[in-house]
Amino acid sequence: MPADFPLPDVLAGPILRRLTPERLLIWLVGSRPLPLSLSLHAEGDAEAQTIALSERHCRAVAVGKFAWIHYLDVRLDTPLPQDTRIAYDLRVRDASDGEQGIAHWAPHLLADDGALPHFVLRPRLDNLLYGSCRKPHTACPDALAHVDGLLAAQARPEDMPAMMMLCGDQVYADDVAGPSLVAIHALIGKLALYGECLEGGVVKDSAQLYTHPDTYYRREALLPDIRANEALRERFFGGVRKPVFTTNSAHNHLITLAEVLAMYLLAWSPTAWEIAGELAPPALSPEHANRWAKEKQSLAAFVATLPRAARAMAHVQTLMIFDDHDVTDDWNLSAQWETCAYGHPFSRRIVGNALAAYALCQGWGNRPDAFGHLLDAAQALTDTVDDQGRIALSAHDHWVDTLLAFDEWHYVLDTQPKLVVLNTRTQRWHNRRLPGRPSGLMDWESLSALQQDLLGEESAIVVSPAPMFGVKLIEVVQRLFTWAGHPLMVDAENWMAHRGAAQVMMNIFRHTRTPGNYVILSGDVHYSFVYDIHIRDREDGPRLWQITSSGMKNEFPRRLLDWLDRANRWLYSPRSPLNWLTKRRHLDIDPRVPDRARAGERLWNGAGIGQVWLDAQGRPSRIVQHNADGSPSTCFVPRGTESLHTTVMEPEARV
Repeated sequence: MPADFPLPDVLAGPILRRLTPERLLIWLVGSRPLPLSLSLHAEGDAEAQTIALSERHCRAVAVGKFAWIHYLDVRLDTPLPQDTRIAYDLRVRDASDGEQGIAHWAPHLLADDGALPHFVLRPRLDNLLYGSCRKPHTACPDALAHVDGLLAAQARPEDMPAMMMLCGDQVYADDVAGPSLVAIHALIGKLALYGECLEGGVVKDSAQLYTHPDTYYRREALLPDIRANEALRERFFGGVRKPVFTTNSAHNHLITLAEVLAMYLLAWSPTAWEIAGELAPPALSPEHANRWAKEKQSLAAFVATLPRAARAMAHVQTLMIFDDHDVTDDWNLSAQWETCAYGHPFSRRIVGNALAAYALCQGWGNRPDAFGHLLDAAQALTDTVDDQGRIALSAHDHWVDTLLAFDEWHYVLDTQPKLVVLNTRTQRWHNRRLPGRPSGLMDWESLSALQQDLLGEESAIVVSPAPMFGVKLIEVVQRLFTWAGHPLMVDAENWMAHRGAAQVMMNIFRHTRTPGNYVILSGDVHYSFVYDIHIRDREDGPRLWQITSSGMKNEFPRRLLDWLDRANRWLYSPRSPLNWLTKRRHLDIDPRVPDRARAGERLWNGAGIGQVWLDAQGRPSRIVQHNADGSPSTCFVPRGTESLHTTVMEPEARV
């Protein structure tokens, strides 16, 4: 990269993470360690307060020569007001001691009237946005960009959502478009993101990977998915087929830490695409050239609306949790998968790199006090970088070991209602007798800790990336494939797939001292639905609502979902005797109806984001799916009341 290349000071962000009246967490990425000041101006106040962000407030971790992730943790002596718009500005001091604010370095974050970004601190979690599964090159609109218009339409501060909850698959490390991978490599070069040495693979380091003839659209030949790589299969597994990277879309699977970090920048920042520059295709076969053209067209639409998506995350606090595609498809599906993946140095590094990028870009903002030592370890890697810009092999491996042993990815917010966000990926209940069978999504110990978090609460919001109560027919299909020995073919990951985990979860809900009202927010499945759930023979509760919104930029195959929806209604209607053969036989599950669906439909298919309003007891008073294409929102209503509800019209989208 030329030494005089004109990089902007701010590459991505700011993204508002956890916000309280006494503490503000903000994430952004700079091309250098940035001297910053934060200005806060509450509506109605005569003057703004300005805070010079010292090392006590701001920590910068280098991930490349020209890439520094900034973690802003500002504790306030005087609490900020609630239900009040608070405008803010982040000003960067330059070499001449001048200052430039957001209006200069991120004008796309300003409102239509030129106003600075703002946020509202809500006293209760009575209004939440939630969604998952945002794949940039899917040929559908981006619901995160649509959020911008939803926020702008709120005339009163008290009508603003209290938070936006992203329930998983914020990036797809395992399913990457060819043009995206070219942009990733351009960004790596221009930001001089750190390289790494690779053990156990066809290539010895990241530099060889980026120039390898199989690096575009043929990475399955490089991955230790030994159905495709005979050499690695023979070397590490004695010729026995043991799938590791099981996705059908692994042709551009991300491998290095730099690649995953660059993917985050491109997922959240229009500036990153400007830095990457024009995307010229590499030498491709005719088949891959056709795919490139289609992907580039879809990505152009994504990039065009990305300023609005960035503006949304600069206006509402955004919390996150991982699911499999943030790392790789079928991540920790079974004990057998874990043995294969973590026993191979190359696949262990690939999983560790994606988990490291999650920690740096997502995890910290959820639970900052638990991530201090991980940031220390990341910062220490800089001291091991050699003259070729590569992190030392032993230091990188040690950091991956630390991340894989870390067990505080979940978090609990002491809000009203209490918010409990589950880690359903790294503390799984293994099937010791049949290690190839799907593991329980949480083990007994983590489920017991969940119960302790819930004791004594009147109501709770539980975020489970995968629905706790899914579509029964789909779960039956997954079970049949599991019995046949092919759980990887159908993503056989659901709460009912493991008897022990399912039983403990049901016992938690039946416990007399756990909440009377549960709202369960989920994603993962690429369609949306709502269930009202009662425990049989318990008139006094608890009551549960399974609310699923998926995906933000992804969809289920339409004809297949229509067939599954119809067959599920025939086979598992509320009065069907087949219900008594399921693990949910002690529950009454009543599906709600999308008011814009065809007659009888229960599942809503279409890119969008969900919103739920809760009453004073933590019960849903309204549940809506906002469609990313700008069509009228879809309300999920109890059966028989469709005619009593009117369709919500969307605000005009900002450009």
